[in-house]
Amino acid sequence: MASAVSASTLAAREAMIDSQLKPCGIVSPRVVGAFFAVPRENYVAPSRRGLAYVDAPQALGNGRELLAPLSLGHLIEQADARPEDRVLVVGATTGYSAAILATLADHVVALESDAGLAAAARANLASYPNVRVIEGPLEAGAEDFGPFTLILIDGAVETLPSDLVAQLAEGGRLLAILTGSDGVSRAAKGIRQAGILRLEPFAEAAGSLLPSFGKAPAFQF
Repeated sequence: MASAVSASTLAAREAMIDSQLKPCGIVSPRVVGAFFAVPRENYVAPSRRGLAYVDAPQALGNGRELLAPLSLGHLIEQADARPEDRVLVVGATTGYSAAILATLADHVVALESDAGLAAAARANLASYPNVRVIEGPLEAGAEDFGPFTLILIDGAVETLPSDLVAQLAEGGRLLAILTGSDGVSRAAKGIRQAGILRLEPFAEAAGSLLPSFGKAPAFQF
C-alpha cells in the first residue's frame, strides 16, 4: 500500500509540473527539479493531502495559505536563485517555499509570524541544514541575518515596508505578488539599484494579502 501511495503521489507531482508549471513558462531545469524534489503534500493540512497538487492555494488557517503551485512557480522561476545567494522567505507558513529554495541556494532564512505555522515549518524543514526558521513580525524582516541577495515574499502585498527593503543587498532581487489598484494580483520582481527598489509585474498570479503588507486606509470625512 505504501508503494502505491508513493507512486500516486509522484504521479501527481509530475502532473503538477507538466500541466501547471511548464505550459506557463516555468521551465528552468533547476526550478522544475526543485519542485519535483519537495513533497508538497507534507506542507498542507493533513485533511488536504489528497489535494496537495491541484492548481489552487491551500488554506492553513488564520487567513494564511500556501500559494497555488503556479503562483509560487512564477516567483521562483524569476528569482533565479543561485547557490551563493543568501535568501529570506517572508511569510514562510509551513515551509514549502523555503524547502524549494533550499534546494537552489545554500543559505535560507524562513520568517514566519504565526507561532503554529512557525512550529510546523521547523518540523518540516528539520532535514534541511541550510534553512533557519525564525519567528517574528513579517514586516520587520530578519535584519540580524542579512543583508540578503534574494528576498521572496510568499504572498501578496500592496506596499513594501522600508525596513524590509533595507535588508536587500545592492543588486539583490525581491519577488512578491503585487495587488494592483485594479484589483488584479500579479507576480512582480524588483532589483535594488542605488538604494531604490521598484517592483515590475510580469505575470498574473493569485495570492492572499499578507498581514501588515496592506496600504493604510485612506482618510474619509
